[in-house]
Amino acid sequence: MPNMTDIPTVSLAIQQAVAPVFLLTGIGSILGVLTNRLGRAIDRNRRLNEMTAERVGNSHAQEVSNLAKRTRWIRRAISLCTLSALCVCLSIASLFVAVQLQFDLSGAVSLLFIAAMLALIAGLLCFLREIALATRST
Repeated sequence: MPNMTDIPTVSLAIQQAVAPVFLLTGIGSILGVLTNRLGRAIDRNRRLNEMTAERVGNSHAQEVSNLAKRTRWIRRAISLCTLSALCVCLSIASLFVAVQLQFDLSGAVSLLFIAAMLALIAGLLCFLREIALATRST
């Protein structure tokens, strides 16, 4: 049975977990944008592949190549942003495990949060590269 003196400790853990939860919301929004862009690139690639030979211009192969590059960058961005979200979730879980077991996991929480930020930065850089490829072709 939990002791009434444990409630402030759990309350503090919840307060500490609020900021990472907002971060998860932001990462989720980024993932939504990325998956929409991936879907649009895939749909465009399908349309290009369905075109008959007489309707295909000189730029067909170049556009297909550009779409392939874009989808690779988007997949990387999605993977890295998902990894970031997983690290944030693990850091939140570590906070609660540390409170419940009364064990110092501050090093693990810090490392997980740093890993989350690095993965998010890398994912955003991949997204920026995909945007550059998309705008270069217009």
